[in-house]
Amino acid sequence: MTPKTTVEYIRYRIALADQEAFEAAYARAAASLAASPECIDYELSHCEEERERYVLRIRWTSVDAHLGGFRKGEHFPAFFSAIRPYVSAIEEMQHYTVTGVAGTGKGAGER
Repeated sequence: MTPKTTVEYIRYRIALADQEAFEAAYARAAASLAASPECIDYELSHCEEERERYVLRIRWTSVDAHLGGFRKGEHFPAFFSAIRPYVSAIEEMQHYTVTGVAGTGKGAGER
């Protein structure tokens, strides 16, 4: 049985005037995620319908790896320093377990 990964979703509401700086902050913070052995991958998405909304998706090897490894490790201080101004804009921050329901749509071959 393959181990299940943990997906952390963080929803933000960022004012239009702050979005360029927000994205730049996450571009800097991404270096810490990329260097972290606990992080599998990450993606920051910007909502098309409600332009103030962003969702950050981070796949961790486990919740324990995220909370006990990354958050207590050498890469967290630089990560948090970059995104600290936007912590108050978080609307949700939760961990989810990936289920067996996944697949690829027909459009995947067109990319």
